[in-house]
Amino acid sequence: MSELMQFLFSGVTVGAVYALVALGFTIIYNASDVVNFAQGEFVMLGGMITVFAFAAGLPLPLAALIAILVTAALGVALNKLAIEPARGAPVVSLIIITIGASIFIRGGAQLVFDKQIHRFPAFTGDDPLHLLGATILPQSLWVIGGALVVFAGLFVFFTKTLLGKAVLATSNNRLAAQLVGINTDFVMTLSFALSAAIGALAGVLVTPITLTSYDVGIALALKGFAGAMLGGMGNPKGALVGGILLGLIEALTAGYISSQYKDAAAFIIILAVLFVMPQGLFDRKSTDRV
Repeated sequence: MSELMQFLFSGVTVGAVYALVALGFTIIYNASDVVNFAQGEFVMLGGMITVFAFAAGLPLPLAALIAILVTAALGVALNKLAIEPARGAPVVSLIIITIGASIFIRGGAQLVFDKQIHRFPAFTGDDPLHLLGATILPQSLWVIGGALVVFAGLFVFFTKTLLGKAVLATSNNRLAAQLVGINTDFVMTLSFALSAAIGALAGVLVTPITLTSYDVGIALALKGFAGAMLGGMGNPKGALVGGILLGLIEALTAGYISSQYKDAAAFIIILAVLFVMPQGLFDRKSTDRV
């Protein structure tokens, strides 16, 4: 029982990170129908900028805030410099642009920072907590709590605020939103900023546990995309559930079979689900798009 709980704690922690990445995919996909494969690089930047800002002598909370703001600004730049000029191009072309942006950001990070693996101190120490016969790091609670808070915040933003409803309107019908006076260009900019900020927050939260380097974004983007597809692309609730399920599948496979097969097992199960339910676990047609 304690062994199972240990695997579950590990899976939920990693899954919460995947869920945050999947939420970033969801926000941009709903605003523009673009799958942004640079999302993983936003997670990397959140961790790396925090590491170097903290090493420069800034307090950790300030370093994390700067990392999130800088990454959000880079998300806006990606939209303005790469996505908006290509508006009207086929979706495949836009996806290729985001892949190119991912490569560019990764190369830039390698030059600006370095190729080493880095971490910074956990927010509330490294002494593990004992629960149900298993142990969990306090930083894991920050990761899980952060994912839940972001999800709740997005739910409130999109359902209770005028700006959030404008984003929803744009996601459902861009032309109709323009006709009623919604500034859809601003909505797109906001979507990229939010997506990048959420990715950076994920990087800030998870770096004390998993460490970070310039090339961690590739795997995170693939896992976040897989989580979004598993839950239902374009569905925020699906992104949360899909990401956590993916983390649990990986942890249980690594614990009971072999860590060599955890990636394969996760993607095999995802493919099986999508063959049966192409829209994922949560069909976005039955829910509000966010």
